[in-house]
Amino acid sequence: MSANDLIAVLPFLIVTVGGIALLLIDLALPAAQKSVTAWLSAGTLGIAGLAALLLMGIAPFNAFQDMVRADGYAFFLDALLGVIGVLAVLMALRYNEARGIMRSEFYALMLFSIGGMMLMGHAMNLLMVFLAVELLSIPLYILCGIARPRLESEESAMKYFLMGAFASGFLVYGIALVYGAAGTTSLPALSAILSAAGAGARPEYDPALLFAGAALILVGLGFKVAAAPFHMWTPDVYEGAPTTVTAFMATATKAAGFAAVLRVFMFGFQPLLPEWQPIVALITALTMIVGNVAALVQNNVKRMLAYSSIAHAGYALAGVAAGSEAGAAGVLFYLAAYAFTTLAAFAVMTAMGSGTEENQTFDAYAGLGRRRPVLGIVMAVAMFSLIGIPPTAGFVGKYFLFGAAVAAGLTWLAVIGVLTSVISSYFYLRLVMTMFMREPQTEGEPIPANAPRSLAAAISVAAVFIFGLLPAPLLSMITASVQSAVR
Repeated sequence: MSANDLIAVLPFLIVTVGGIALLLIDLALPAAQKSVTAWLSAGTLGIAGLAALLLMGIAPFNAFQDMVRADGYAFFLDALLGVIGVLAVLMALRYNEARGIMRSEFYALMLFSIGGMMLMGHAMNLLMVFLAVELLSIPLYILCGIARPRLESEESAMKYFLMGAFASGFLVYGIALVYGAAGTTSLPALSAILSAAGAGARPEYDPALLFAGAALILVGLGFKVAAAPFHMWTPDVYEGAPTTVTAFMATATKAAGFAAVLRVFMFGFQPLLPEWQPIVALITALTMIVGNVAALVQNNVKRMLAYSSIAHAGYALAGVAAGSEAGAAGVLFYLAAYAFTTLAAFAVMTAMGSGTEENQTFDAYAGLGRRRPVLGIVMAVAMFSLIGIPPTAGFVGKYFLFGAAVAAGLTWLAVIGVLTSVISSYFYLRLVMTMFMREPQTEGEPIPANAPRSLAAAISVAAVFIFGLLPAPLLSMITASVQSAVR
């Protein structure tokens, strides 16, 4: 192991060692000081994110015998995951205490899961992709059920575990087929073999086996990003899990899933673009339609945002289907915009769930804009960004994605994206109308003030407007990151 090997995975090492240290520190802390672990985890994630930002400009190189890659693409995702983790911790502080789940392992598990997510961006081998998926998933299974003995939480964990294990079976079987077809699981070697065959050389792989393996890998990764028709677990898991865990899953897991999708299909299977592009485009269209149409009839805000996350996975997949550097850059920009937008919405939801009982129905939000105007405004901004109304980051992100789809000759896909965005305005604006135009049916519990949650909401809303009004600096950073991934 060389120094370069350690530098390549430095953010991962920071969060993993931090998680182990957190478990040991917790043993010495009295029960009254368990919140210290939350602040330590936030500090660890902040350091990891800062390290990733500092490493973004280094020359790309492979490490650990070409199993992982250090480039701007991976380090950008590391930094984004670090920021998401810090904001999720800030939202969890008081919410977990109110819900009776102030368990120290919560934050250690979050760190371990983020470690797996970071590895997904660095992975240059299909075996490393599989290991990263399992490392991020196993702690998440536990986090979904951490609100025991609440039945909804336990049910959420069990459903996620069973469906996740099933999806992992597809993924590992797909990797086995690819290895049987091409004799390698290395993404650069696979890309070289496919490129040579495309240039007229005799194919060194079995096309039928390879295509079958790629399809199964797409199924396994499609589960992680909640793409239709692999989305069935999402509404029940999101609704049953603690709201802070749902916020973390809806943002960080989606970013990590797309990190792997881009690395595998756009940088590994890129020579097979004409073969897989129509399939991904159809999955994209189906995901956008299913997510938005199903969200129309939801009366629970968490379930509505669960179906919304499915729809937004479809929007991001439009950039993958484009199969270009512009499409990849659009995906990364949209992941950042979606993360901050969704975290702003969930900051309000944690406030609504901080009383003795958690009620996430639309009726519970009636009159919120009058009772707590700041919370109402934060949620309204999040809804406008999810629709894609300027000058929010959501609008800019969709513009980049649909533009990349049009440039790739997928105009019909961009049209479906625009039409489904119009459909989505119904259920997003329904929540805004409920908050500002309806009287509350009951007096409701007072919503306690919460400085860490307020800070998380403020940072998220500020990012939504900054990336919406001044997208150029972030986009130039992302474009350079994508270019470093294909050198």
